[in-house]
Amino acid sequence: MAKIEETVLPGMGIRYAFLTEAGKRVGVLHHRTGRRELLLYDRDDPDMCAEVLALEDDDARTLIEVLGGSRVAEQLSTIQRIEGLAIDWLPLRDDTPYAGRTIGDTAARTRTGTSIVAVVRGADAHPAPGPDFGLEAGDTLVVVGTPRGIEDLSVLLRTG
Repeated sequence: MAKIEETVLPGMGIRYAFLTEAGKRVGVLHHRTGRRELLLYDRDDPDMCAEVLALEDDDARTLIEVLGGSRVAEQLSTIQRIEGLAIDWLPLRDDTPYAGRTIGDTAARTRTGTSIVAVVRGADAHPAPGPDFGLEAGDTLVVVGTPRGIEDLSVLLRTG
C-alpha cells in the first residue's frame, strides 16, 4: 500500500496525496465544508495540479463504491443534511499512536466533540462501536461532528 501524505490546510481542510505505482501523484482534498476534490498532479512538477475534479457527494460515494469501498457510504447517503454537521471518513495511518488501542483511548468526543459512528476494516463495517473497540492501522473511522471537530480529530489521530 502506498504511503499517504496528509496535510492540514488551516481554514480549508485536509489534503491526502500518494504516489501511484506508475509514479503519478494523486490527491483528495477534503474541505471543512464537506466538499471533496480529486487532484491529479503534474508529472514534471509534483506540487502543481494538472487537473482538479470537484466531486459532489454522490460522485464521491460512487467513486468509493467503484474502487471497492464499504457499503457504509451508501447507507450514510440517506442521512438528512443538517447545517453545521459533517460526516467524514478518517483513515488510521500506519504511524498513528492509536493502533492497538481502543476508541475510548482517543477520548474523541470529549476532546473534539466528534463521534466515531463506525469503523471500516477491510471489507467489514463495524457500526456503532463502543469505547472498548480496538483500533488497527489501516482502519477507516466514520465520524460525525462539526467540520472543525472532524479536522481536530484528524490531527489527534495522527499526533496523539
